Formats: sequence, C-alpha cells, structure tokens
Amino acid sequence: MTKRPLWSGLALVGALRARASGGLAREAAGVSIDTRTLQPGDLFFAIKGETRDGHDFVRMALEKGAAAAVVDEAHASELSGTGPLFVVRDVQQSLESLGARARERSAAFIAAITGSVGKTSTKEMIRLMLSRFGETHASAASYNNHWGVPLTLARMPAEARFGVFELGMNHAGEIAALVAQVRPHVAVVTRIAPVHLEYFGSIEKIADAKAEIFSALDGGVAIINRDDGFYERLAAAAAPTASHVFGFGETEGAHARLLSYEAAGEGALVEVEVLERRLRFRIGAPGKHIAMNALAALLVGVVFDVDLEEAAAAFAEFTPPSGRGRREKIATPDGEFTLIDESYNANPTSMRAALQLLGGAAIGPGGRRIAVLGDMLELGPQAAELHAELAQDLIDANVDLLFTSGPLMSRLSYAAPDSMRAAHRATPLELEEAVLAAVRPGDVVMVKGSNGSRMARIVSALKSAFAREMAS
Repeated sequence: MTKRPLWSGLALVGALRARASGGLAREAAGVSIDTRTLQPGDLFFAIKGETRDGHDFVRMALEKGAAAAVVDEAHASELSGTGPLFVVRDVQQSLESLGARARERSAAFIAAITGSVGKTSTKEMIRLMLSRFGETHASAASYNNHWGVPLTLARMPAEARFGVFELGMNHAGEIAALVAQVRPHVAVVTRIAPVHLEYFGSIEKIADAKAEIFSALDGGVAIINRDDGFYERLAAAAAPTASHVFGFGETEGAHARLLSYEAAGEGALVEVEVLERRLRFRIGAPGKHIAMNALAALLVGVVFDVDLEEAAAAFAEFTPPSGRGRREKIATPDGEFTLIDESYNANPTSMRAALQLLGGAAIGPGGRRIAVLGDMLELGPQAAELHAELAQDLIDANVDLLFTSGPLMSRLSYAAPDSMRAAHRATPLELEEAVLAAVRPGDVVMVKGSNGSRMARIVSALKSAFAREMAS
C-alpha cells in the first residue's frame, strides 16, 4: 500500500514560514529529526541539540532520501546545492509552527497525559484501546519534551480520529508550553511523586507544575488519580478550565474504581466499576499500578464515547514498553530465568511499585528474587535518605539478592539486611560481572534505575551473554 503524503510542498512553505531553496519538494511522507531513523520521503529538521547540531547531518539526510531539509538562514549558503531546502529563521520554532498547523487541521479527539510515574504506560494503554475504534496517532517512545511534542504533532495525519500525547517536564512552565500546542479534549494526571525534587524543592510544587496540563482544556475533561494525596489540589487547579473532573483509583466514590485485582500468570484479572458499570477483563501485564493505568484509559474511553467492553478487551494485548516492566525469558544452557526490565527510569514511587511486582513474581525451582538497582536521580538534598528508606520494601518483596550501583544506592546497600546484600559497585559496567556470575535458572531478575544511571547496560549484558553462551 502506498503511504499517504503527510504534507504537500506548498503547504510546508506556509506552515514553516519558509523560503524554498534548491527546488520545492513535492510532498513529505513523514517528519524526522534523526538520520538514524529517517525514512525516504521524510522532511528532515536540522534541530540543534545539547551536543549536536542537526545541520551537520543535512547532507546525510538528503542522501538517505529525505524529501527536503529544514535549515536556518545561518547555514543556508553552505548547504546550497545539497537538495531541496526550506530555509527558516529558527528550526525549532518552525517545527513548532508545523505542529501547530497539524493541530489546526485535525478533527481528532485529543488526549494528553502527564504525571510523575506511569505516563508512558498509560499513553500506550490509551493508544492500544483507541486503535480499536479508528486511526490513532500517539507519541513515539517518550517524545514528551520541547522537541518531542511538536514533532509528534507534525507527524499526525489529517485523517487520524484520535491523538494521544505524553507531556513531560523537569521545570515549572514546561507543561504549560507543551499543552498549549496540543490543546487536548481530555487531560490525565497519573500520579504525583517526588521526582525532580532537585529542581522544585517540594512535592507540592511538582503537583502544581503537573497541573499546568489543565491550562489549555477550554471546557474539556480532567482525569486525576483519586487515591493521590494531591487529588484535591489538582482538582481545584482543573476547575477553571475543565467542564468535568473524573477520578480513578480504589477510593470509594472514584468514577472509575478498582474493585478486585488478581495476578494471573504474566498478566492480571481485574474487576472495575466505571460510572456504575461493572467490567471484568484481563490485562496482559501484572502490577496493580498497571490496573490503575487501565482505569484512567477507560475514563478517556468514556469521554470519547467508545464501547467500554471492547475498550477493556484491548488491554489483554498490552505489554509494557521497553525499560518499563517488560518481561522476558532468558535461556541458559541449564534452563531459563525471567528478566524484568525496569531500566528506563526510577523514583521512590516507581521503585516501590517495581519491587512489589518482583515480590509477586513466581520463581522457578531453586530460583531467587534478584534486585539490580541503580541510582534514582534528581531527588535533591533528600536523595540519600530516600534511597535508604527502600530497605523495608526489599524485605517486604522477599528479595533474596540485592545488587546496587552508584553513590546513592550505596546507602540502600548499607541499609539492607546482610543476608540480602550481594554486591555494590560504582558503575553498572563494574557491576555486570557480579550479576552475570550470580544468575541461575529459576531466578527472577529485576533491573531498575534512573535513565541517567545507565542500568540498561546490565539488561543488555544479561541478554547478550546468555545468547552467546547458547549459540556456542
């Protein structure tokens, strides 16, 4: 099937506020800012990042088949003759302009999601659910920042029926700027937790920053975790712009309420009540926090008027995104062990949820529960204490072996029981050997840490080492 053009060349001139150089591209099939994932026919934006300038990759993009490149005036002369160019004053602003034009032309129902934890998984559950009812466009991976959101908007087909956007932040005012571009019909806050305390100083300020997602609702619907201690604060922030505020959770009176949760193999069976309607369904991944995400998704389904029975059935197909709880059986010459990949991010709230998940995981004969943990970052002056406080959670989860990496996790290593403590190293690279030597068939191994702690390295090491061993 021929891919539909996303943008015509003439439409791009106006939307980008650009002048064409080197010939006008006829059309663009997609939008890219990365030559590693660029597809032939994409429009390439030469975004200047923290470490690299996209203008250095324009020639490569055009050689790989980009329809055209968006460049700034300062680089236009040196790139003349390389291929079709759209020359603009500021490439980032032009990406935002194209995103704004995509939002203007779209008749899609739009949902926006933020929160300290669970926003990517919730976004994916909403995407999975809505895809049953029409073409659904959603943020790729965690494209939730100042370039990811306008890029996702710019990629949204005019024909899409639904749009699902994740919004992130680590400073006040960032979500307000992003949600002004997205202009959602429904805004979801998953949960408030002590994340980015280094920049905010208090969890109250984090809640207020997340509440910025309601600023562009303009009569839309706010969906908030009813169990969260900041529910009332968030609901009050939503009141001026939201026509309705819906709550989800286990709290009595929640509009979407979890009535029962039962782990079932690699998933869970749940019973819920959504606006006085009872539903029982399967979720393809375990964890009560995942069931909470499903509640939020179902309330989005209510707002967008989809069939709730069919919407709930979609969750049986849900698998956690990479680095956010994805499970994998790893074969060894003597049997297999289970790897739980939680390496993308971490904070005290998500760490406790992950340890509960590990505690509920079934081990094989002779197996053990193994936690491999890296530093939780951006927690401010309380960081060391917040790490040490996880010791009781390790005990409650019946963790048998604890491996830790990083200066902050050393505090947890010291606080953990002697019988649990396996090894602590300064970096994941130094920890790899100890973890690889310890793992045996029947184990359940969970790896978690903030993205900046680079714990994904240990996930890769576990996969590749045993793959090589099985191949030899």
